[in-house]
Amino acid sequence: MIIAVFNQKGGVGKTTTCLNLAAGLARKGLNPLVIDLDPQANLTISLGCTNLQSSRTAASFFLENKSLESLISHLDSGIRLIPAHFELSKVDTLYGKSSNIASRLRNGLHQSNIANSDPVLIDCCPMLGVLSLNALFASNRLLLPVSADYLSLMGANRLDRAVEIIEKSLGRPLPRHVLLTRYDARRKFSHQIGQQLKERYGNRFCRTIIRENVSLAEAPAHGQDIFSYAPNSSGANDYSELTEELVQLGITERFNQEG
Repeated sequence: MIIAVFNQKGGVGKTTTCLNLAAGLARKGLNPLVIDLDPQANLTISLGCTNLQSSRTAASFFLENKSLESLISHLDSGIRLIPAHFELSKVDTLYGKSSNIASRLRNGLHQSNIANSDPVLIDCCPMLGVLSLNALFASNRLLLPVSADYLSLMGANRLDRAVEIIEKSLGRPLPRHVLLTRYDARRKFSHQIGQQLKERYGNRFCRTIIRENVSLAEAPAHGQDIFSYAPNSSGANDYSELTEELVQLGITERFNQEG
């Protein structure tokens, strides 16, 4: 199963979710692959990978036609990573007008066997450009983190409309799971945002809610996921529950090359 983690608004917990969901899957004995498609490389840095040459990252897949398999780093946590690099920022400029560039990642995954069994998570940049379109075209599902604030809610509404257009191009549905993040039970507005999301998305709204937790913000500075940094924190508990919920929804199912 290939899952794009995406929201057009920054600061919603997108990279935090990708990092800790991958770590949760690894803790279950799976072998998740994470592809960092954000030129800011925040996920790559959060996993302790710094000062990488662009030739060892996803940038060389798009700019130098290197195979995806050759770019995988195997981390001690059990996570496999295809890192990001700032050179990815050139992709939109160089290929933005190409008619088939949106299928580049999908084709690369089809030509390999790295996505045939173990789950793949793609951390997208917070804009709907060439890189994010590649992630959406390659994916079987979309995980949409929405923080408990008004602007994030509006961003989810805009993304819904964009995905509907993309589904027409794909000729297939792109199932969405909406995850409420940065939830503060002391704030009445957090409850209101959660209720609106539940009413709008129904069973596509994740039961698990990610609470505001300082350890989630601190862990990346140490190059660690939440389970390594603060295993007894509410953040670790929440992402453990999210992992279980998504596994039950089938995110570890075998990737269908025809899908």
